[in-house]
Amino acid sequence: MLLSFLFWTLSLADSTAKPQSVADSVPQDFRVIRSVTIQGNHKTRERIILRELEVKTGDTIQRQQLTEKLAWDQRKIANTNLFVTVDVIAKEAEPHYVDIEVIVKERWYIFVIPVFDLADRNFNEWWYERGRSFRRTIYGARLNYKNVTGNADKINAIFEFGFTRRTQVLYTLPYIDKAQKTGISVGASYQTNKEVAYRSAFDKLVYFRSEDLMRDRFFTNVILTRRNQFYNFHRLELRFVRNSIADTVAKLNPDYFLHGRTRQRYFLLSYLFTHDRRDAVAYPLRGHYLNLMANQYGLLRSDEVRLFEMTASYTRYWPLGGKFYASNSVRGKLSWPDRQPYINLRGLGYLTDFVRGYELYVIDGQRYGLVRNTLKYQLLNVRKQLNWVPMKQFSTVPLALYLSVFGDMGYVNSTLAQEYQSRLANSWLYGGGVALDIATFYNIVGRISYSVNRQGQTGIFFNFTYDL
Repeated sequence: MLLSFLFWTLSLADSTAKPQSVADSVPQDFRVIRSVTIQGNHKTRERIILRELEVKTGDTIQRQQLTEKLAWDQRKIANTNLFVTVDVIAKEAEPHYVDIEVIVKERWYIFVIPVFDLADRNFNEWWYERGRSFRRTIYGARLNYKNVTGNADKINAIFEFGFTRRTQVLYTLPYIDKAQKTGISVGASYQTNKEVAYRSAFDKLVYFRSEDLMRDRFFTNVILTRRNQFYNFHRLELRFVRNSIADTVAKLNPDYFLHGRTRQRYFLLSYLFTHDRRDAVAYPLRGHYLNLMANQYGLLRSDEVRLFEMTASYTRYWPLGGKFYASNSVRGKLSWPDRQPYINLRGLGYLTDFVRGYELYVIDGQRYGLVRNTLKYQLLNVRKQLNWVPMKQFSTVPLALYLSVFGDMGYVNSTLAQEYQSRLANSWLYGGGVALDIATFYNIVGRISYSVNRQGQTGIFFNFTYDL
C-alpha cells in the first residue's frame, strides 16, 4: 500500500513538471530561427526568394555564423537581378529566438529598348579604326522581359537592322522541377551581313563590303541547367548551326570555312560549369568566380566542322582594408586541331578576353593565356532615394565610383601567325593603366581608362555594360 502511494506520487510529480523548452536547451551563443517572412515581392513567388536562403525555419545557428550566412543570403537574392534593393534582417524575439525578415523592392521587369549600336567589336575600334562611320551602326529594338510569370523566367528578343540584320529570341525558365534545381532554355537566331570581316592581317580585322548578301547565320538551341548547390551551376547546350557565305568571301579567304567552302553546318555540344561566389554579379568586390567550359563542334559524320576546345577562368576579389580592393583573374583556352575554319578561330581581342592596352587589336590563335590584376579605391558609394520619381522601381538609385590601376599580361599561341601576318601572336603582351569606374542600378557599369601597352602605344578607351 505504501509502495503504491509512493509510485503514484512520483508519477504525479513527473506529469505536472514543466517541460524544458527548445530555448532552454540552446547554448547562449546560438540562435533558433523562429520564422522567415518576405515583404515587397508583389510579383516574384516566395519560393524563388526562399531558394536563395541558406537559413530555414527551425535551424539552430551560432550567432556569428548567422550574421555571415544572412550577409551571403542577401547577396544571393540581389544577384538574381530581380530586385533594386534587398535587405535581410534578423530580429531578436524570445530568448535565443530570431525572426528573419527579407525586404525586397522589385525592379521594373519589361524593357523595350531602342537599339543604336556599333557593328564593331567595341566602341574603341569604331572610334579609332573605322572613322566613326555611322554606316557601321545597328538600329532596331530589344525586348528584355524578366520575371514573366514570377518564377524568375525571362524572354529576350532582338530585332536589329542596318549594318547587321538580326532576329533572335530566347526563353529561359530557371526551374522546371519541384526541387528547383533543373532549368531549361530554348532559342533561335537568324543574322545577315552585307559586310564581313573575312580575315585578320597585322592583328586587325579586314572587311569586305558589297550591296549583295555576304553572309547569313542561323542557329537554334536547347539548354539544360542544373543547380545542385547554392554556388554551383551546370549548363549543357545542344545547338544546330547553319552558316553560309558568298563566293566572293570564299575566294578572298578559302580558309573562312576551310577548303573554299561556302556552307557550314554542324551540331555543337557544350558543357559549362560555374562556381560563383561573388558579392555582386555586375561589379564584384569580394568572393571568387570559376568558369570551366568544353565545346565539341561536330557530332555527326555529316557535320562540316570537327573542332574541340576548352576554356577556363578563375577570378578572385578581396578587400584590402579601408576603401581599397583588389582582384586577380587568370584565363586560358586550348583548341584542336591546329587547322581550323577562320570563323571559329578566336584568340585575344574578342568580347572580354583582351589585354587592356590592346583594345584595337585581335590576335588570332588556337591557344591563349591571360592574367589581369586590378587595384581599386572606392571614391563614393551611396544609395539615393528620389521621392520625386513616380515609379518606385526607379526611385532608389545606388551609385558607386572607383578609381583603379591595372596591369595585364597575355600570350597567344598560333600556328597561323605567318599566314595572317600577325606581329603580336607568339609573343608576350603587357598592358597597364588607370581607370574610373561608375556602377549604378540595373547592373549598369561604365568605365573610362587610359592605358599603355608593350609597344608604347597609349590610348583612352571606353567600356559600357548593362543588364536590364
